[in-house]
Order: sequence, then C-alpha cells, then structure tokens
Amino acid sequence: MDAPEDFGLDPAARAALESVSTATITTVLLKEGLRNVWMRGPRPLRLGQKRVAGPAFTLRFVPAREDLATPASWASPISTRAAIEAMPEGAVAVIDTMGVTDAGVFGDLLCARMAMRHVAALVTDGVLRDAVGVDQTGLPVWSAGVAAPPSVAGLTFVGWNEPVGCGGVAVFPNDVVVADGDGAVVVPRALLPRVLAEAPEQERMEAWIMREIGRGVPLPGLYPMNEATRARYAAQAKDDRS
Repeated sequence: MDAPEDFGLDPAARAALESVSTATITTVLLKEGLRNVWMRGPRPLRLGQKRVAGPAFTLRFVPAREDLATPASWASPISTRAAIEAMPEGAVAVIDTMGVTDAGVFGDLLCARMAMRHVAALVTDGVLRDAVGVDQTGLPVWSAGVAAPPSVAGLTFVGWNEPVGCGGVAVFPNDVVVADGDGAVVVPRALLPRVLAEAPEQERMEAWIMREIGRGVPLPGLYPMNEATRARYAAQAKDDRS
C-alpha cells in the first residue's frame, strides 16, 4: 500500500491545472471520449475555496461489519490513521464511501494531520464530522456534507492506494484530480498531456468569446465558432502575442 514511485505532479503542470476550471477540463476530456469524469456528491466545504490539483491518493471503505468496524480498528495497521501517514505531500486524498452519508469518514483531528503533512485536499462522496474544526484546519475539502456519527457507525475501512469508485467515477492511484467550485474531476494520467495542451487554450478562447458577448455579438457563429469567427480569433490572438 505504499505510494507509487512516480507519485507526484510537476509544479508547472499543477499550476496550469489550477488555472483552468473543471468545466473546461470536462469539455477537453469529452472530446477524448470520456464522459464520466465528474464525481457526483463532492462539493466544496466552504465558499470561495481555492481550486486545487494533485495526484490521487485513494482510500476505500466497504459497508460496516460489526466485528471489524469498531473503535479498536482505528489502531489497526490498516486504518485511516496509517493511510494518512502514507499520503505524499501535494496529493489529493480521494475517499470512496459508496455514497454513504450517515457516517463521517474523517474529522478535525485527521484533517489537521493531513494539513500538517501538506496534503493538497480531501475529496469524498461521503461526509465529514466535526465540520467547524475541519474548516479551521485549512485543509481544502470536497464532500457530500456532514454527519455526527463516526465512520465505524456505517463503514469499514479496508485499504488505500488501489482503484476506487468515488461519486460514480473510477479513480486509480496517481490519476490527477482537479477540484473547484463546480466539484471534482479526475484526469487519467495518460490523458494529462492532452489536457495540459488544450485546456489553457480553451480558457483563452472562452475568455475572448465572453468579451465578444459583452460587445453585443450574437451567439450563432460565435459559440461554437464558425470559420469566420475562428479566423478573427486567431488574428486577435496573433496580435496579442506580437
């Protein structure tokens, strides 16, 4: 369950991903044939939460079984506590709870430790507990809400750094996760170069389209662009670069 040797994200790639929206990334991936990349359930814990990007560090829960889901299990070698100590700096912890929302998988103490280890964010289709304390840790969190009961009230933790399903999306260790106000999106590692190449240009193009809308230009032929509009955009982009 150790982290993969190539676990990480180049600082330039991280910065580029944090400059583009999840909406743009889903559009780029749609062009590559991927429709199911946006996780259902995870929402920002607080308004105005900054966009984050990082490699996925996965954690998996299964339904609670009474002989395993006990407070004593928190001291097990296979526990959320042990998983946190294996999280690399800059990772995004992706927690698969099968959508269970009546047992809080992490609370303020665990999130505080993650923040101290410089984990980039936590994303889960489940819920957290100790919401005020979690917010005070400063750890960026995307979750399906909050609940008072502990994880063992409804879930059994079984492992980390293995494929999981979070919010109906398959997430593999070392995939890249980007999360912002619209939720969390997974970028398959093999498609990261394509996203890095296309997403910033998509953002520039849409910013130009927004300015054209502000000038009163009607949408037909503008979005999506027809040939004349595309030529006008290309000419403007060339002028901006010169």
